[in-house]
Amino acid sequence: MQRKMLPAQEIERSIIKKFRKPIWNRLIAAIKDYQLIQPGDCIGVCISGGKDSMLLAKCIQHLQQYSEVPFTVHYITMDPGYAPRNRALIEQNAKTLGLKLEIFESRIFEVVTQVDRSPCYLCARMRRGFLYNHAQSLGCNKIALGHHFDDVIETTLMSMFYSAEYKTMMPKLHSQNFPGMELIRPLYQVREADIIAWAKYNGLHFLQCACRFTENNPDIELGGDSKRAETKALIRQLRQINPQVDVNIFQSLHNVNLETVIGCQRFGKHYSFLDDYDDPQREQNACFFREGGR
Repeated sequence: MQRKMLPAQEIERSIIKKFRKPIWNRLIAAIKDYQLIQPGDCIGVCISGGKDSMLLAKCIQHLQQYSEVPFTVHYITMDPGYAPRNRALIEQNAKTLGLKLEIFESRIFEVVTQVDRSPCYLCARMRRGFLYNHAQSLGCNKIALGHHFDDVIETTLMSMFYSAEYKTMMPKLHSQNFPGMELIRPLYQVREADIIAWAKYNGLHFLQCACRFTENNPDIELGGDSKRAETKALIRQLRQINPQVDVNIFQSLHNVNLETVIGCQRFGKHYSFLDDYDDPQREQNACFFREGGR
């Protein structure tokens, strides 16, 4: 007689069976492509309560059990001032998924609701700082966030449309304010549609926006969220014309042709193509790289 699996085991099995190609394989590919996890790492998986971070936590839990690379994990949830029902939902979903949360509290919602303009940017920065600090106190050298493929594409276009620069959400970053700490994004190549499909398949309902600002001001449209929603809609329209448009945007991030870029920034310094436009050595250097550095 076959033993019936517990709900958490069934959910975990769905990741490596039903959703192996769109979720598990892409998670592993990102970890390998960007060298996100190294032997001896202690990773703080940051769980906000949404679908993305909950899936990430479950994937990392499975990976830790079977990976040949030894690493340790803390599943961290910060309560920035959630309404009781929202915190209860997070705790219930963690129990369903078999995740042992380490919850700590902050007063972020209380602070950011006092600002005059949309608090989204301030809230995000404060959250990141609290998570870094708490993870470091637990002995972690990395925090893992649940940003996915769609977040990367949308952030890239938003930087062009609204900030007049070409930049994206990186798969990993060294912290500037917490020495020795690093941020990683293992879901970097996983599409949001597949995360939603996984949640629906398992009958899971996760926390949406739990911001106290939007609860208290339901008629206010937050600027950042509005721009992201508009960008998401634009990508959806473009995909109807060219189904590969989002993939092409993603690949373009890995194939920037600096020979045809007007200007760029690196380490705080701006470079223009005019800097060495008339330099005879420019063409020699170009030939050197075209020939593979021989």
